[in-house]
Amino acid sequence: MNAPRTWLLLARLACALGALTLLLIGVARADPNGATGPAAAGAAEHAQIELPVAILERYTGYYQIADRLVLTITRQGQQLLAQLTGQPAAEIYPETAASFVYKVVNARIDFIPDPPAQITALVLHQRGTDHVAQRIDAAQAQQIQAAVANRVQDQSPAPGSEQAARQMLAGVAADAPDYAAMTPELALATRQQLPQLRASLAALGAVQSIKFEGVGNQGWDLYLVRHEHGSSQVRILMNPNGIIAGALISAGP
Repeated sequence: MNAPRTWLLLARLACALGALTLLLIGVARADPNGATGPAAAGAAEHAQIELPVAILERYTGYYQIADRLVLTITRQGQQLLAQLTGQPAAEIYPETAASFVYKVVNARIDFIPDPPAQITALVLHQRGTDHVAQRIDAAQAQQIQAAVANRVQDQSPAPGSEQAARQMLAGVAADAPDYAAMTPELALATRQQLPQLRASLAALGAVQSIKFEGVGNQGWDLYLVRHEHGSSQVRILMNPNGIIAGALISAGP
């Protein structure tokens, strides 16, 4: 029986968990381009409180997590929802007046007031890592979302992404990834997951060809990789400076 495909995430973003994509470094059952898998098992149950609509409304708006990633907070009645670029919205629930939790995954959002009456940022806490997102206005959010939408519509690879995919695979195989070509977050994740990556790809053998397959709904480039003994897929996200901001590698049938 063939083993199920496993995705190894090497980025400060994003792992699909049910209908939600969060900032997560680890092993996923899906990808950041729209395919979804089972919700994360073991998401903690949290005590919830009720907050006045006036307080909830303070938190609604746009928060920039990365160059092409915006977390949008909206309100439906007395429920807040969080939505990352290219993904469906997910409900978040208040534990305190400024701290909200997801039910689909063990993660928390803390809103940061500065001054006290104004929310200027949020922090997403997950797996011991804090990801700060500064608040931006609607025009900035729309500009980012439009840039991602244009990439998806154009369906052309980002400059340097194929080279980045080849470089990532070669570096893993040689046990010597080029960390200077990655963002610090990606370099850290790669160091942590290098043994898993090498083990997953070793049985496939040397790379024979790499073919561009398209752009997913968060702007990641997808490449199909043919090896001596099978195939893998690589998803690459480049930042505006030509640095690898995200790499998602799969090995399996």
